[in-house]
Amino acid sequence: MSFAGKVAIITGGSTGVGLGIARVLAARGAKVALAQLPHLLPQAEQAAAQLSGALAVSVDVRNPQAVERMVDTVAHSFGRVDFLVNNASLTGTHAIAPMLECAPGKVDEIVDVNLKGTFYCSQAVARRIVAAGGGGSIVHISSAGAFAAQELASVYCATKAAVVSLAQSMALELAPYGIRVNAVAPGDIHTKASASIAEEVKQEGGSGKYLRATPLGRRGTVDEVGHAVAFLLSDEASFITGVTLLVDGGLLAW
Repeated sequence: MSFAGKVAIITGGSTGVGLGIARVLAARGAKVALAQLPHLLPQAEQAAAQLSGALAVSVDVRNPQAVERMVDTVAHSFGRVDFLVNNASLTGTHAIAPMLECAPGKVDEIVDVNLKGTFYCSQAVARRIVAAGGGGSIVHISSAGAFAAQELASVYCATKAAVVSLAQSMALELAPYGIRVNAVAPGDIHTKASASIAEEVKQEGGSGKYLRATPLGRRGTVDEVGHAVAFLLSDEASFITGVTLLVDGGLLAW
């Protein structure tokens, strides 16, 4: 599964799941662009320095003009864009928002990043790929929360369900251009943002009654999510589009 000569943009690519995805794609020969919020650009530059041929770029995915500039920068630097991984998301402790207390600003923040940001980035990259005429592949990072409710995360779960729907709708519209669109829905993955999420949900008033156990008996790793993304991006998945792949250790099997 070689990505030699391919260019991938990974939003939120310098931390957590995004960095795991970047490592996997870079190891397979892709040139990766780690897109991160402007104030996190130094962090992205440090991460990019550890990956062969990687580039750090700043973007606020909530801003469509900033997204267009970011995609232009990557295309100018690498000469092309083939893949997009929409990983940027408010998740973990940042997405805890009790429904009865969730302020409008918090609702907007989660929707703007998780849903609108995914759309804006997909639109900008798809336009670039269509103009180049060579086809490509897009993967959205959803969540097991798209399929099973999580306490204190109603807005978060709704946006992740929307991302699943986006993958289906975009797959239909972009198929004539040779662009495949899929999603990956991770379960309980160990990251800094989610390291103590169960305890923090309880501290915020959650009952803790509805936490699912992972049948494989452990938390997943960011690289395991990366391998699933790599498969969906690759030619080995050339007849797969509009689907969501669960990477959850069996979390939703019961």
